[in-house]
Amino acid sequence: MVVLLNTSLRFVVVHLLLLATFSCFSFRRCFSQDRITFTTPINNSDTLVSKSGVFRFGFFTPVNATTRLRYVGIWYDKIPKLTVVWVANKDTPVNDTSGRVSISADGNLVVTGGGNRLLWSTNVTVPVAANANWVQLMDTGNLALQDNRNNGEFLWESFKHPYNTFLRKMTLGTNNRTGENLKLTCWRSYQDPSTGNYTAGLAPSMFPDLAFPELLIWKNNVPIWRSGPWNGQYFIGLPNVDLLLSLEGFNLMIDNQGTFLMSFYNDSFMYHYNLDSDGTIYQTHWDTSLRDWRIGAKFPSTYCDAYGICGPYGSCSSQEKTPCKCVKGFVPRKNSEWNASNWSNGCVRKAQLQCERQSNLNNGGGREDKFVRLKKMKVPSNAVRSLANEQDCRKQCIDNCSCTAYAYDRGIRCMLWSGNLVDMQSSLRNGIDLYIRLADSEFKTHSNRSIMITAPVLSVAFVAVVCLLLAWIKFKKRPDKSAELMFKRMEALTSGNASASNQVKFKELPLFGFQVLATATDSFSLANKIGRGGFGPVYKGKLSEGQEIAVKRLSQASGQGLEELMNEVVVISKLQHKNLVKLLGCCIEGEERLLVYEYMPKKSLDAYLFDPLKQKLLDWKTRFNIIEGICRGLLYLHRDSRLKIIHRDLKASNILLDDNLNPKISDFGLARVFQANEDEANTRRIVGTYGYMSPEYAMEGLISEKSDVFSLGVIFLEIISGRKNSHKEENNLNLLAYAWKLWNEGEAASLADPTVYDEYFEKEITRCVQIGLLCVQEVANDRPNVSTVIWMLTTEDTNLEEPKQRALIERRGSSDQSSQKVSISNVSLTAVTGR
Repeated sequence: MVVLLNTSLRFVVVHLLLLATFSCFSFRRCFSQDRITFTTPINNSDTLVSKSGVFRFGFFTPVNATTRLRYVGIWYDKIPKLTVVWVANKDTPVNDTSGRVSISADGNLVVTGGGNRLLWSTNVTVPVAANANWVQLMDTGNLALQDNRNNGEFLWESFKHPYNTFLRKMTLGTNNRTGENLKLTCWRSYQDPSTGNYTAGLAPSMFPDLAFPELLIWKNNVPIWRSGPWNGQYFIGLPNVDLLLSLEGFNLMIDNQGTFLMSFYNDSFMYHYNLDSDGTIYQTHWDTSLRDWRIGAKFPSTYCDAYGICGPYGSCSSQEKTPCKCVKGFVPRKNSEWNASNWSNGCVRKAQLQCERQSNLNNGGGREDKFVRLKKMKVPSNAVRSLANEQDCRKQCIDNCSCTAYAYDRGIRCMLWSGNLVDMQSSLRNGIDLYIRLADSEFKTHSNRSIMITAPVLSVAFVAVVCLLLAWIKFKKRPDKSAELMFKRMEALTSGNASASNQVKFKELPLFGFQVLATATDSFSLANKIGRGGFGPVYKGKLSEGQEIAVKRLSQASGQGLEELMNEVVVISKLQHKNLVKLLGCCIEGEERLLVYEYMPKKSLDAYLFDPLKQKLLDWKTRFNIIEGICRGLLYLHRDSRLKIIHRDLKASNILLDDNLNPKISDFGLARVFQANEDEANTRRIVGTYGYMSPEYAMEGLISEKSDVFSLGVIFLEIISGRKNSHKEENNLNLLAYAWKLWNEGEAASLADPTVYDEYFEKEITRCVQIGLLCVQEVANDRPNVSTVIWMLTTEDTNLEEPKQRALIERRGSSDQSSQKVSISNVSLTAVTGR
């Protein structure tokens, strides 16, 4: 009996040990979760987590990807929005669930697919046996292949093979001796991690001892942006101080062998730089309150940042209406191209340099060349550094006939240029003085005799002009002061909403002449009419320099007027966001009131959404991106701009689309500017569009962020379905009521436009319907704010609350004091009332 018990006990113990061993190898719970060894690979559903839980490593599928391809990468673990910072097999994905990451027989970390097909490898020579190596994911985001027999020496690390993200404690740089060049490379698109067209990093130098580093972005190895040289503290070519401050914590190490290493340090791991698929570097940090990434700075940041936009000897200023100008002593190479805003061929000298004349036997002699001083400049590219002091720097240039310019900065010392000067900017707050070589004739002054002759002539002319001017003023009718009054009114409107330091200088807003706009629009011809709003008609135009514009002209029959125009200028002149339309200027002449905007070639969202042919161009991926873009623009209005703004007329026709179908919110004539501490306001003047108004606003005049959220919910449902809110569905239900019915029946995804419905997107479509219904709930406090909406859109694995009853309006006023509730969306009339 005892023997049988002992035998049974041994049997149970053995099976428990086998089960424990199996569990260890299957789930790796018995091993450290941050590493892979020769005996503990990871498969399709396995992951590693760094010790502090900052980063995770494993297989992933990009968000909103149209395929089910699997990639191996590193992403933030505690952030609900999938943010990948490094990819191994970026160009060789796994097309099923057979993927595996392991230590191979030769000691390398490898990714294999079906049939043990090799897809990616660290591809280094490993000096010891494979079973002595392991791979560890560290809290810095670095993945390191280590040698156990040599104190954990790094044989390979992901930080030495960066992709599109620059993390703290990572380095970028070049080494002329080894040929190593660590650069960022972008994804091909947001959904495709394969190698893109853009790279970013420090420019390699051909002269290590005389070089200084610059940060560059290349497209197919051709530069498209440069930071200007590093002077030991910052890059001296960045356009404003805010960008300089965004680079605090950067450090560049330089040795005499031509090694440049750039790194940055920040207290938070949730902070990085990302090279986007459009070739832009974004500085981002995680905002816990918004539960989203917030952009701190970006490069390029202005039109003038485009490399060589003004051509040789052309200088760009983002503060000017015409950004490109030839520097002093130069004229456009081709006037016809220059007048057409094509500046790529740049400028040429007006007069030969003395050195050039001396090299020509027929034109010897002449005075020595001189230098013109240009202040606050981003210096040109391809400078050569000299160790000369400030006094000798000029002499080195003047003594060298091939030298075309010089500059001096204490951190860099002397910089010299030969050949064409390319990629200059002016009026930079952190720019330095640039001295450009010109012929002496460019500096010649008139002789005393010429002055004696011309002075009396000019005096007589001046007196004549003054007399004519006085006579004109005397007989002229009272001048039109509407522009001046308008600016004073605008300043009064905003005086209580922003500090003095943030006040917009409205008089700096470009004022267009009426005749200029009439010419641009072919006298406001019907052929150029592209739309009409409550304000009045909108026309497409083209300015003389070639820029396309949209001109909104106040209609005399409009219910709106100068108040709405001023309101729009007040609001939009303070706003700058990629999902808001940009105001270029205005016109106030006599009775004419016009606003000038950037031209949006795809017109408005409703032109695509409700057109049976055009709506086919809006696939689900595009519609989702439009939804997210509208939300981000609205979040900026509510929370992130200098003013707190409630739009009050958010609808599909007020969402404009650019060439890439990115949305931009427009038409701020009815917008309401709130005080910083104001959450709700009341008005007796109900303005906006029926069908998009929240019930508390339509019935009681209550305005808040939640009023716009209601309109946003209506737009959600319209974008998903491709149908207007006023459209009647089965049983005479409008869109909101029909969406609510489908939700209660568990068929929310069937609301989707049949042209975009796909089973692959069914979960995402259902989620968007649910968010839309949450936004149109009857009680304002039940609706989410916009930051929560964005979080719900971008967080896949979070359960959302169930929407409550859709919005109803309570009508009062019958003789028996009875009341009935009617859905606001039952009102199909679209109308705007004047305030």
